[in-house]
Amino acid sequence: MNLRSVRELWRRSPLFRVGIWLAIIIAILFCIPVAGKTNKKKPEIVSVVPPTGSPGDLIVISGTGFGDTKENSFVEISGSRITTSGIHFWSDTRIEFIVPYNVQDGLLCVQTSAGRSEPNFFANSAGIPVTVRSDPRISLPVLDSISVTTASVGDSLTLTGSNFGAVRSGSLVYFTADRAQGLNLILGDEYEFIAANDQDYDYESWSDTEIKVRIPDGAASGPVYVHTDKGNSLRQQLTVSAPAGKKTLSSMRTYVIKVSADVQNRDVEEENRVTFFMPRPSQYYAQPKVSVDEVNPIPLIQDDPFDMIHQVTLTPSTTEQLRFNQNYVINSYSISAGIDSSKIARFSAKSRLLYSVYTSADSCVPSDDERVKALAQEIIGKNKNPYFQAKAIYDYMIANYQIQEEVRTGSISVTDMLDSGFGDAYDFTMLFTALCRSVEIPCASMSGIYVDSNSNCHCHWWSEIYFEKYGWFPVDVSLAAGLPYSSFTAIENPVEYYFGNLEGQHIAFSRKVNSLKPSLLNSRTVYRPRTYALQSVWEEASNATASYSSLWNDPVIVGIY
Repeated sequence: MNLRSVRELWRRSPLFRVGIWLAIIIAILFCIPVAGKTNKKKPEIVSVVPPTGSPGDLIVISGTGFGDTKENSFVEISGSRITTSGIHFWSDTRIEFIVPYNVQDGLLCVQTSAGRSEPNFFANSAGIPVTVRSDPRISLPVLDSISVTTASVGDSLTLTGSNFGAVRSGSLVYFTADRAQGLNLILGDEYEFIAANDQDYDYESWSDTEIKVRIPDGAASGPVYVHTDKGNSLRQQLTVSAPAGKKTLSSMRTYVIKVSADVQNRDVEEENRVTFFMPRPSQYYAQPKVSVDEVNPIPLIQDDPFDMIHQVTLTPSTTEQLRFNQNYVINSYSISAGIDSSKIARFSAKSRLLYSVYTSADSCVPSDDERVKALAQEIIGKNKNPYFQAKAIYDYMIANYQIQEEVRTGSISVTDMLDSGFGDAYDFTMLFTALCRSVEIPCASMSGIYVDSNSNCHCHWWSEIYFEKYGWFPVDVSLAAGLPYSSFTAIENPVEYYFGNLEGQHIAFSRKVNSLKPSLLNSRTVYRPRTYALQSVWEEASNATASYSSLWNDPVIVGIY
């Protein structure tokens, strides 16, 4: 039948037309399900969050081709289907279900009428060994009480509570700081705080439920709290009394100081180690913030409280000069005495470690020398007040010894001053400290730098006396005796000023001798006398090191703010 005949039948025969329409409708009805089945995509899982879960947890599967409704589709884990009651939500791109109690580790997949997805692995966390995480709400330190509500600097307190830790480690007790112009040591706190100081031996005992600590120099009335690696405790109030007066800290300056040293191989036949112990500035009441701004290269030990420890291996091929350097940012305050000298009494807490350390002789302070002890007794006479005893020693030295600007070198002793009648700033400081210690006045031998008005650094030494119920009291006998200096502001009467006051241009690197022990057997060590820090070892080299050269540079001011 040709096209013309079909057209003629379509025109003349109604029955033919009805048959054609029925055939078209039947064809359409047959093709729709086939087309729908052909267009359906196999489900694809993009993510399972979380990939591990416990019974009762909500799990979210994201992907494509899941279908708009669940109908006969299902989620399967390790061969077990998630029941319809466990399905929380189902869409073409997202499925949410609750982990049943009988689920095991295994492969997770989605099955629809279009097929089965590629599997993802799902783990039941109940079967995974994990470290138990402590709840911060029950691991934070809890400070319940302080043994007294009113006390003075240096007095011992007992703090009771829980979660302090069985050992102290890096934990601290913070007190409100007594500063006219301060630096917030704990960012975000409403108050400024100062921690009890290790160099003053403020921490006496530490357990998980009890801390015995002394009120640090520089503390004032206000909140006290305990800090551990878990966080801070709530605060308890403490009133800090000042029966002998109190010093004022003001005019804070920020210094950026570079400390550096160089080493170069000269004659090394085999591999050898050289270690540099580079002093770091001290942190105490008048110098409360010391931070490392830059260090190069990365040190062997960076968290030592007294030194940045560098180590280098020298080989026959090591020909270039190596430099170790670090920059420190230091906040320093001016100090005004504010002391009531008549209220100063003889030290009563002689069992205190601070007392025994700072009244004993050491390698720099010859307080056990018989001539020193005899001279000190002659100077103080019958005076029993430690303040007036120290003032008598101070006045005697200014009147009887001549200051020498240039630092002495060679094999010399502080006690040479007793015969020669002159000495440098180091001699003046160590002899003053020795005289004070010999009559049981706790005294620190401060070593560091003096920053002049032209931003130049000079190695310098001064003393600090510790008075009970008051704290540390600075004394710079060499500046009072006439050592040339240039202060930022004019000092009208240096003799009067430098007994109890400092102008904020002193940067301390050490407050006593830091006794270091060699780390290697038969090693060779280097000691540097009369420089900006007091320590027994500055360099250490293995015994096989034939020869090397080192240069210690004086500290340099990078900036003052």
